[in-house]
Amino acid sequence: MVLDLMLIGLAIALDPLPIMAFVLVVTSARGVWKGLVFILAWLACLVTVIALVLLVTGGQPPAPRSPPGVAALAVKLAIGVGLLAYGLRRRRMMRRARADAAGGGGARTSSAGAGGTGTLRGLDAADEPSAATASVMDSPTLWGSAALAVLLQPWGLVAAGAVTVLDANTSHPATFVALFGFCLLASAGLLSAELYIVLAPEVAQVRLHRLRAWLMGHKEQAIVVGSLVLGLWLTAKNIYLLTG
Repeated sequence: MVLDLMLIGLAIALDPLPIMAFVLVVTSARGVWKGLVFILAWLACLVTVIALVLLVTGGQPPAPRSPPGVAALAVKLAIGVGLLAYGLRRRRMMRRARADAAGGGGARTSSAGAGGTGTLRGLDAADEPSAATASVMDSPTLWGSAALAVLLQPWGLVAAGAVTVLDANTSHPATFVALFGFCLLASAGLLSAELYIVLAPEVAQVRLHRLRAWLMGHKEQAIVVGSLVLGLWLTAKNIYLLTG
């Protein structure tokens, strides 16, 4: 469970879309407070999901080969296959966009983009903010910052984490350490940016905007690699557990 949680937490932390939005929030007026609200809302989502899972299981993992245990493995397998399919689809679209851009048709392909989970996070088909999300990002309020944190949460990855938490045994103190580490790792990028803007606001403003510009040009590669690596791990491991 621990290794799975750490890999999922790392995938959440490296998701470029929440980081890009957070940079706009934390570099705006009263950005420190808005960034803090964003992080608290982000953590609240993770903690709420974990708490609900532990409430359902009573803090005891399902017995191996029991129907609930097999169902949990099947769900993790389905999530892994879904991540693989999503990553491969994004990879094909990225290649098609490059080919069309070379032929002068980049604008059309970019607008066609990858739909899928984008609309679930307030993004249009090209993974750009929808009108409602863009208006919040242009002039975020405290409540708007909290709403962005919920809207841009990578819920597919959070679902993978939730199913993994089904194996948590709360009778062992190490379980709480693992769950805390998962939440901390999943929020590491946001926490680092928040601390940077507090400790060195002027330098952080410039460098965080540079980071956002770099992520704008590399977000597709990051999403593809993250989806394929985590999807391959979840798929291979749960096929082995189901058939072994």
